[in-house]
Amino acid sequence: MLTEKIQKDLTEALKGKKEVVVSTLRLLLSEIHNRGIEKQSELNDEDIIAVIRKGVKQREEAIDSYQKGGRQDLADKEKQEKEVLSNYLPQEMTPEELEKITKGVIDEVGASGPGDFGKVMGVVMSKVKGRIDGAKVAEAVKKLI
Repeated sequence: MLTEKIQKDLTEALKGKKEVVVSTLRLLLSEIHNRGIEKQSELNDEDIIAVIRKGVKQREEAIDSYQKGGRQDLADKEKQEKEVLSNYLPQEMTPEELEKITKGVIDEVGASGPGDFGKVMGVVMSKVKGRIDGAKVAEAVKKLI
């Protein structure tokens, strides 16, 4: 399970005195634990990946903010944390794969225009869940409808 891998990597990072990795993984394990309490059950790998994606997205937003504020030192730290978290995400789909799936769904649901965006989006998201960001899916659906 993914939690065990994260725990093992944390132990290795502690032994190697990798401060950024240690702090990032501790925070991640804490977020996973809190999410489990919220859900009132053990998280599966899919739930854990959702927590990791949220963390990556938060880091991306922080990087933008720090760069706009002229704090490159903090932006660099956030980039390192993002890289650590990204190691636990599954391989992201290529734009070509996404386009192929989106075209198939458009044909499948008989979408004829922008009014069918919601229908197409729902089906595409269920097919690509956890493999690509929702914003990229929305962009592809808008382009192809």
